[in-house]
Amino acid sequence: MTITIDITDAVLLRIAALAHEHHVRAHVVGGYVRDAVMGRARTDIDITVEGDALVFARKVAELFKTKCVEYERFRTALVPIGDHHIEFVGTRREEYHENSRKPVVVEGTFEDDLRRRDFTVNALAADLHPDRLGQVVDLFDGAKDIEKGLLRTPLDPIVTMSDDPLRMMRAARFASQLGFTVDPSLVQAMTSMAERITIISQERVTDEFLKILASDRPSIGLKILQETGLMKFVFPEVHNLAGVDLVTAGSREYGHKDVFLHTLQVVDNVARMSDNVWLRFATLMHDVAKPRTKKFIEGTGWTFHGHEEVGARWQQKIFRRMKLPMHHLDYVESLVRLHQRPMKLVDEGVTDSAIRRLAVQAGDAIADLFTLCRADITTRNPSRAQKYLRNYDVVEQKLIDVRERDQLRSFQSPVRGEEIMQITGLGPSREVGYIKWMIEEAILDGIIPNDEEQARRYMMDNLEQWKVDGRTALFSRRG
Repeated sequence: MTITIDITDAVLLRIAALAHEHHVRAHVVGGYVRDAVMGRARTDIDITVEGDALVFARKVAELFKTKCVEYERFRTALVPIGDHHIEFVGTRREEYHENSRKPVVVEGTFEDDLRRRDFTVNALAADLHPDRLGQVVDLFDGAKDIEKGLLRTPLDPIVTMSDDPLRMMRAARFASQLGFTVDPSLVQAMTSMAERITIISQERVTDEFLKILASDRPSIGLKILQETGLMKFVFPEVHNLAGVDLVTAGSREYGHKDVFLHTLQVVDNVARMSDNVWLRFATLMHDVAKPRTKKFIEGTGWTFHGHEEVGARWQQKIFRRMKLPMHHLDYVESLVRLHQRPMKLVDEGVTDSAIRRLAVQAGDAIADLFTLCRADITTRNPSRAQKYLRNYDVVEQKLIDVRERDQLRSFQSPVRGEEIMQITGLGPSREVGYIKWMIEEAILDGIIPNDEEQARRYMMDNLEQWKVDGRTALFSRRG
């Protein structure tokens, strides 16, 4: 059966005409063709060229009066044209040698190029010759696999995954993005060679992991990583969440819920509420320290005291190991550290002081914190779930009211450190920090309003005692 995709994109039509003019055989390949068959829009386009792809890419860039970014080592080029990002590549094969993190690229035929691709659904190519415009070359029944919703490799999966072990991550990612099932033979291959993912650079692995988190249902890809053993190498802290411990006390057996499965459910809940991948990452991390902090107490059951603080402290190490952008660290740390605070406020009673402290600690992430808290409600009891949601509504509204009334959006002491040093004659020191902290505490406790004049007056009334207390606190820390 001949399949033809409708190529009406003006940019592609001009590239097709240029290829014909210069007698270049070119095809649109990969995701663009797959998505066209599936009826999905796409602006990133891969074009494979028989011959020198760099020379042709330069001609395209000249035609559209844009730049050509060349990657000589891989014989590829990227040409941005308006909203389009068009990559040109010569027909080739890529191979990884044992223990190598970088592929070796060798020339190949058009058929070689399709054969070396990761999955049959990405091994589709659409002709750009005017006489066969849009006609799809499908050597490996990729169109049928799209109909089945199946991820399968063009060659033996061991061979395909060995050529580039990152494809194991891509299998999990495409399963999440497309909602496809991974072929059992591919799952078996991934399981048998999971450790080989360690030869891939951390940046590439992390990029695929974040794409899984950014998909509509991250749990699909995360579960594949866990079931194939990849998670143990990619993200050991998440891998360690799985499993249930059982303890027999008296005549009863006590178990706790599987934290891994619970976490997947919460991540999916957040994914339905927000596209923010860093909120999703924080959600993945919210119970990450439960295995470290779990303890069975007879008469009480399983406890995980302090897991939120331990999990927050782990984030810097995790960010550095995974080479995540550090400017998101504070945000993730805050959400992990604070994710149980709103419910504790409900249980303990909502005081203005407690609300002020939560507002200051959460900062601009307060709305995302409540999104996480609501997503964390996984009880199957509808009335209980509604009760929790109403409680969160109460706390959030109270927080909004207090934050606006007390001007806490960017809270810090109205009396700055420089002014404290000028008044007291102290140099930069922990004593100055202590005085500043005491002013902030008074505001958060509602003793004085968040007002510069009243804060200064309160400081002057207490300054001598605070200087003594500050020195005492400093001496105690040194001791």
